[in-house]
Amino acid sequence: MLSRRKLLQGTVALGAASALTGLPAWAQETDMRLFWFGSPTRAERTLAVAKLFEGATPGVKILGEVGGNDYWSKLTTMLAGGNAPDVFQLEPGRFADYAGRGAMLPLDDYLGSVIRTDRMMPDVMKLGQVNGVTSGVPLSINAFALLYDTVAFKEAGLTPPDRTTTWDDFARLCVDLTKAIGKKGVWAVGNAARYSHALEAFLVQRGKRLYGEDGRIGFDVVDATDWYGYWDSLAKNGGCVSAEVQALDKIQIDSNPLSTGHAVMAIAFSNMLVGYQALQQNPIGLTVLPVADKGGPSGLFYKAGQQFGVAHNTRNPELAARFLDFFLNDVEAGKALGLERGVPINLDVRAAVKPTLNEVELRSYDYIAAIADISGDYPPQVPVGASELEERVYRTIADQLAFGQITPAEAGQALVDQANAILG
Repeated sequence: MLSRRKLLQGTVALGAASALTGLPAWAQETDMRLFWFGSPTRAERTLAVAKLFEGATPGVKILGEVGGNDYWSKLTTMLAGGNAPDVFQLEPGRFADYAGRGAMLPLDDYLGSVIRTDRMMPDVMKLGQVNGVTSGVPLSINAFALLYDTVAFKEAGLTPPDRTTTWDDFARLCVDLTKAIGKKGVWAVGNAARYSHALEAFLVQRGKRLYGEDGRIGFDVVDATDWYGYWDSLAKNGGCVSAEVQALDKIQIDSNPLSTGHAVMAIAFSNMLVGYQALQQNPIGLTVLPVADKGGPSGLFYKAGQQFGVAHNTRNPELAARFLDFFLNDVEAGKALGLERGVPINLDVRAAVKPTLNEVELRSYDYIAAIADISGDYPPQVPVGASELEERVYRTIADQLAFGQITPAEAGQALVDQANAILG
């Protein structure tokens, strides 16, 4: 097992190249650079898969590098300088930005041949498409979820949300729960006005989308105003965290109010349960998001947990494609990865992984299976410019609203105007 210190020191070379003959051209005395971001646990699991791949592919050496807070600036610099890693990790919100600007090698010619797809979830490779071109592969799936401190609800004498809980029900519950907790600086939930994923579920329940197939926003000022109005009202009634606490949330597990002790619920993603539970003493429950109407659309759908792309100028595209195939389809690789990035998209790997999971991981695994009957179609790929919206618009507008600098109507108009300007 590699130490955390070693994992975070930079490039980690795995295996040793051997002078072998009779190998295909892509596997003769060659190396491949792999770049990703995430926790030390993710690094350990990813490096374990790299080592397995080396063992199954004589003559190949994987050079793995873990990125930190500078991951995106470093990746952009390497791509611009023609020194990109052969395979690199992306998150769904930034995927189209890189693909749309020609940074990634199209993979359509490798699907079904080098990258096997016969045991994948139906149509799951659509999650790697941008403008009809397969620009990468999803590494896993997850879904929106509501996480909650089970002990807090028990002590408050209240019932946690379930499939029948509407947004109005949820607002009343949050106010009652905050009062029942009775601790200064602790509320029911964080202010999710700044979370685009929470807004997306809210919109899907209305028959709309965060982004449309045309690459523009899929909602209007009324939708945005209603969204901001909901959270503005909840904050004023004491159901969600204060503006000061909200501003400290960096949309990461360790900065979420649930993790910092300022809330007992969080709107997040199903695969994040393991990370949240690691920071909590009490058991964390997992359920669906509130709905617009009882029996109406859940707003849920399966999303890519993370994605891998291949650099457009990689020296060995077939080797990169074979690594992606191994990462997705090899059972032992799946066991090494577990659910850290989400639930496997290969159905055989998923079944093989289940017996290896601990109790917390199993909760996340079972959640994905439990929502199959209420999950809708895969969403359109996020457009080029979506990452700019995440960094400069969603959070900024929500914080301005929380601090009383703008009204919900002004916030709704600002979101639509700025989104149209960026995506247009």
